[in-house]
Amino acid sequence: MESSKRIFENAMAFLRRGDLAGAERLFKEILDRDPMHVGALNFLTIALMGMRRNKEAEQFARAAIDADQTSDATFYNYGLILKSLHRPQEALVQFNKALTLNAVVADTWNNRGTVFNDLKRYKEAISDFDKALSLNPNYAGAICNKGKTLTELNRYDEALAAYDKALTLKADLAEAWLGRGNVFAELRNYGEAFAAYDKALALKSDLAEAWLGRGNVSFKCKRHDEALAAYDKALALQPDLVNAWFGRGNVFNDLKHHTEAAAAYAQVLRSDPQHPFTKGRLLHQKMLSCDWIGVDALIAEIDEDIASRKLSAEPFGWQGVAKSERSLQLCAEIYNKENHPPNIKTDFEKRRANRKKIRVGYSSGELREQATSHLLVGVLELHDNSRFEVFGIDNGWDDQSVIRKRINASVQKIIDIRLLTDTAAAAAIRESEIDILVNLNGYFGEERTRVFAQRPAPIQVNYLGFPGTLGASYIDYIIADKLVLPENHKQFYSERVAYLPYCYQANDRKKQISGYKFTRADFGLPERAFVFCCFNNNYKILPDIFDSWARILCRINDSVLWLTEDNGAAASNLRREAVARGICPQRLIFAKRLPLADHLGRHKLADLFLDTLPYNAHTTASDALWAGLPVLTQIGQTFAGRVAASLLNAVGLPELITSTSQAYEDLAIEIATNDKKLAAIKDKLANNRLKTPLFDTQLVTRHIEAAYTAMYERYRANLPPDHIYVS
Repeated sequence: MESSKRIFENAMAFLRRGDLAGAERLFKEILDRDPMHVGALNFLTIALMGMRRNKEAEQFARAAIDADQTSDATFYNYGLILKSLHRPQEALVQFNKALTLNAVVADTWNNRGTVFNDLKRYKEAISDFDKALSLNPNYAGAICNKGKTLTELNRYDEALAAYDKALTLKADLAEAWLGRGNVFAELRNYGEAFAAYDKALALKSDLAEAWLGRGNVSFKCKRHDEALAAYDKALALQPDLVNAWFGRGNVFNDLKHHTEAAAAYAQVLRSDPQHPFTKGRLLHQKMLSCDWIGVDALIAEIDEDIASRKLSAEPFGWQGVAKSERSLQLCAEIYNKENHPPNIKTDFEKRRANRKKIRVGYSSGELREQATSHLLVGVLELHDNSRFEVFGIDNGWDDQSVIRKRINASVQKIIDIRLLTDTAAAAAIRESEIDILVNLNGYFGEERTRVFAQRPAPIQVNYLGFPGTLGASYIDYIIADKLVLPENHKQFYSERVAYLPYCYQANDRKKQISGYKFTRADFGLPERAFVFCCFNNNYKILPDIFDSWARILCRINDSVLWLTEDNGAAASNLRREAVARGICPQRLIFAKRLPLADHLGRHKLADLFLDTLPYNAHTTASDALWAGLPVLTQIGQTFAGRVAASLLNAVGLPELITSTSQAYEDLAIEIATNDKKLAAIKDKLANNRLKTPLFDTQLVTRHIEAAYTAMYERYRANLPPDHIYVS
């Protein structure tokens, strides 16, 4: 029989030439004879890690430690495995033990540094990389890892210098080219990023992270097919590369393939249950497709996570289901601290004393055919140019639409920041001497909150795009009204509140309604049925509100429910849910999206708009009211759940605001069975539409300007932001 020593030597030879399966077989043969053979346990661990079988490797690493606790290599190997299994705190313990036994191994310092980097303990990471380099000044891998940490710290010039130094020492170090690609991606220099990733892959075609980087940049460039192909390449090489699964989820979300997006995010969580904010992304994808299986448990889990300050959900998606202002505040604060911490670059001197006009910059990624622009464009046109200079800060693109042309004509200048780094974008805003910078995105859409984190303007305002607090110390004010943000809710906002006297929401009085004579047959609606409708995004439809709708439909036999079809999966799932509640699925009729004028024109075919909760109709509610369609709402506990009530109050229809689901259902049934009551409501809306504050664009513009003036006067007087009440 061949000796264990001879088998071990052969196994090591297999390991050196990369035959990991052969090495595994021989090491296991040794362990069959001697289960406590430390060398076989350690090197079998290495072989299994090389084959990315890390869970198996963990078993043998534990066994090696049980066999011998005097070898730093055993603790080192176990640390590597735990790191790869996304258990950084445990990995740190093992590397610490290894260093206690042997503090002169550069690899151990280097890998402990990578764990500190994963834990976002960047100062300690750099210290460890420097220690590794003091032991081995030509350690290109440690220099490369230091470059990664410098990238995380936004010290991009230093990061590029580190990668260049690593390449000087080791010209074929693919990981350094990967790092350069990641820096260029952060700098929004996508051409250089692609070139660096391609260089990395030319040197090391199986470098999964380079395919991941290529996928991420392709996604940012809206090249979705290329992004998916790159992520697939990465996953073929490394099936547990969670960020590639995460990237696939992002692409599918963009493409409105929400079932596939949910599956991708679920895969992320299987590999890394604490992957930052992915539980919330999974929940939001399920809500977008109205897949309610398991959502109650997922919502409860996220709610507990947020209370424990875990990185569980992004604020925008959480707004769709949250019923507590406190939970929304915590969610925003957690997300802001993790992704958009303050990075103030300069203080503002009072250098504008000689300039008579206040400069207002509206920052948005949607200065085009999009809901926020449809609401705001009238205000932009009506700003008092004798007192204000208005700028557009564009993180999106010019879609050549009528709305964009109106925006272009109404502002002093468009500052295009899409391809600028955060620092360069902040500098461009600062150089334009913007006094009041208005964030129209918040955490929604093509946002650039990190630009606001550098405080490029002395006064920064949250308005219109995100109905809630941003939880950011550098956002001074939120514009609201007392219905959406009652006085006793101010405690849940990091911003000071600028209260407008009627409704906070701007509306465009020039909004065109198509003159085409649509018929119910055009949209598959029964000619004689009572048509309830809700044109809200599908993610706002929760099981509780759908239960109410089902009970209403059961009471009104000759009625149908007309909904927006965001995606086929949502329509299919809602029909299934209708059947489960005893409703014929054909009573749910789905509307494709249309150009705005046509969409407004078809509202006349409906009888009553049924609102959602906990996230109300916002633009969709004001669209319905502008088109003459009454909106029935139930007021909620959060800003997002109180907007429709504010709109109805401002248009003189408070009788359509209910406070319980029972009252909501009863009023819907009463209106549907009382022709005179419905006619009276519609007549009142028609009479009020142009006489009440809701659609008085001139009035709301003056109120917004009064708020800006009060903010600016406080700033000029060296007073801190405080609540403002416009009368």
